Amino acid sequence: MNFYNYLYHKRNLFYAFMILSLLTAGCDKDLLNTVPTDRLSENIFWKSQADVELAVNALYNDLDGAEIFYLDALTDIAHVNQPFAVDAYIEQGTYDASSSRLYNTWSNAYKGIGAVNYFLANVNKIEGSKNEALITRYISEARVLRAYQYIKLAYLFGKVPLVKTPLTLQEGREVQQAELVEIYDFIDKELEEAAAGLPNFYSGNDIGRITRWAALGLKARADLYAGRFAAAVKAAKLIIDSHQFELYPSYATLFSYAAENNKEVLLDKQFLENIYTQNVFSQLAPYSQQNGQSTYVPTKALVDSYVTINGQVITDAADYDVKNPYKNRDPRLYHSVFLDGDQLPSGAIFHPAPNSGTADAVGSTYIASTTGFNIKKYIDKKDLSNPSKSGLNIMLLRYAEVLLTFAEAKIEIGEIDESVYTAINQVRNSRNDVKLPNINAIGDSEQLRQLVRRERTVELAFEGLHLADIRRWKTAEKVVPGKVYGITYQNNKGETVVVEAASERRVFDPLKHYLWPIPQREINLNSNLRQNPNW
Repeated sequence: MNFYNYLYHKRNLFYAFMILSLLTAGCDKDLLNTVPTDRLSENIFWKSQADVELAVNALYNDLDGAEIFYLDALTDIAHVNQPFAVDAYIEQGTYDASSSRLYNTWSNAYKGIGAVNYFLANVNKIEGSKNEALITRYISEARVLRAYQYIKLAYLFGKVPLVKTPLTLQEGREVQQAELVEIYDFIDKELEEAAAGLPNFYSGNDIGRITRWAALGLKARADLYAGRFAAAVKAAKLIIDSHQFELYPSYATLFSYAAENNKEVLLDKQFLENIYTQNVFSQLAPYSQQNGQSTYVPTKALVDSYVTINGQVITDAADYDVKNPYKNRDPRLYHSVFLDGDQLPSGAIFHPAPNSGTADAVGSTYIASTTGFNIKKYIDKKDLSNPSKSGLNIMLLRYAEVLLTFAEAKIEIGEIDESVYTAINQVRNSRNDVKLPNINAIGDSEQLRQLVRRERTVELAFEGLHLADIRRWKTAEKVVPGKVYGITYQNNKGETVVVEAASERRVFDPLKHYLWPIPQREINLNSNLRQNPNW
């Protein structure tokens, strides 16, 4: 897309957000109350089709951006680096319904839902001539954005209020939780119907909007989460059979400015440098890089998931050479995690071992990574000079996930055929810098199930999906609890040592931690809400 058109489109999103924020001012008094208190704004808005475009643009602001990273830090593959951070209490199992993280996640989701409900209630008020097909498209975009929020709420909190229309203050305090099956039924219907009203692709200023394929991709994700495997296969297959998507040829640069809006992306959150920004660089980069915060850091458990390659033989990661633990591994490791000897954006070399004497050494400061690993995805050299003003887009749904969803769902319904291996092998070896041997016929369905789960873990690491995965796989109680470990290095005595990242042990109670508690502030406002089990 022409740069100036691209700039214009992103500025429109920014200004539209400001307008809709003014229109919906006052809604935070009750998170489920979505009627704006500023009635004068309604009298001067909703007059033309241009107003509708501004309003629907603003809805995109409620998509997740840098928020996705904290979700992986609550699993086995990453770690909350500072023990006093609010997310660390979730890791340690010491949180409860008063947690600000839970409340903010809930409130931000319902803010997005409320904005969509408000939009849908007003979109047909405009006067004069209008393009009905375009209005239908805008409505479909809004419905997909609302479904996105409900997918997140359902897997995090379970039964939640299913709010489809604006509510008065009193109505917001009386709503009840819907059963999960009702929530997933709603998501399914919304996404399928919305897909029919959306184009396959956009051009020019509209690149970045919700497409038919984004709606179907989210449907495949939701169906996978809900255990509706046949439906997940169907939705994913429509995307695959369209032949409109392909894996970006370089995993190393997939998460960089150079790869924005490539043919692997089905949905992302678009940012604009210096205007509508995110701060991933400062959040994730090693301490030595413009005082990077190392907020969330990879763990040994993740790194050990990247298998070793020995000729054409794939072995378990546990078979690596302990003195050279990161040699000859799945190439995605080198593109996802900063390892000892890597060049950093500043040109310096990353040396995190406790005895390295560098700013990134484990224990050198409470900000330096406590595991000795740092996340490499989304750390673009371009952001080094002004890390808090990054305009790098954050991908929320990409074709690799669709392929792995298709393969996993087919395995779960016992339809293991050539299409399953084709999907997995595309992810494993169709990029120029990721060439793993093909997986051929595996007679043991459980072995194939574990293989596709590992592929999801390493392919989609730090993309905010692993928490949902270990919850639905019911493996969280096995992989989360215990100590957090980091790099393997040689100490001053020449001994091979593994870093123990923290004295606090991770805790996961299967009797209650598979769902977060409903925020206590919401229960205080609405006595109809019922707390999740054992909270």
